[in-house]
Amino acid sequence: MRNHSAPAVTSGIGVLDKAMTVLHAVAESPCNLGELCARTGLPRATAHRLAVGLEVHRLLARDADGLWRTGPGLADLAPTANDNLLEAAAMVLPRLREITGESVQLYRREGLQRVCIAAMEPPTGLRDTVLVGARLPMTAGSGAKVLLAWADAQVQRSVLPDALFSDRVLAEVRKRGWAQSAAEREPGVASVAAPVRDRTGAVVAAISVSGPIDRMGRRPGARWAADLLAAAEALHKRL
Repeated sequence: MRNHSAPAVTSGIGVLDKAMTVLHAVAESPCNLGELCARTGLPRATAHRLAVGLEVHRLLARDADGLWRTGPGLADLAPTANDNLLEAAAMVLPRLREITGESVQLYRREGLQRVCIAAMEPPTGLRDTVLVGARLPMTAGSGAKVLLAWADAQVQRSVLPDALFSDRVLAEVRKRGWAQSAAEREPGVASVAAPVRDRTGAVVAAISVSGPIDRMGRRPGARWAADLLAAAEALHKRL
């Protein structure tokens, strides 16, 4: 059984994939060796050897209680990782939040999961909080529908059997250019999402607005699709 801490994408290089599994597991929260083994499914000797090796390279470190946590080496590398999509999101998401008064997010697909890479929340009131870095399933929610609608056929075949929507719904999403959901990912939450395209026209992300059904309604697209599509186009132009 695949552990929830394992990266969704594998390189085929065993030791590298296992090391990434350890990094993702520790990134969830500081842990000792037993917890690391439980999260990764790796044997104790393997988990310990990889964690110590990552510690040598400063990608992991130990806190005062002896627990592994992410290390300063990751922060050293981060400034060199320029992400045009995140730079564009920093310019576009604040305006979308201002217009809607709701939570806004940007998702990328990684394997059979979607990852929140940027998010902003309204300053007051009930909100739908999705933390940056959160990994959500591709089986529910408007963001999942958008990312899956333009994914390749193999990915769609892997996800659809467990999804709360059908391939017909994905066809509708492609036709109208956006998706909506009500109480799919989480009870009481509604959302609407649109695809973000790069300079070649390929879908690289999904931009989403989410909030309580009481405010968003069960058909949030009727209210927010136009503004969301405008935000998606603004991101496209900046890419």
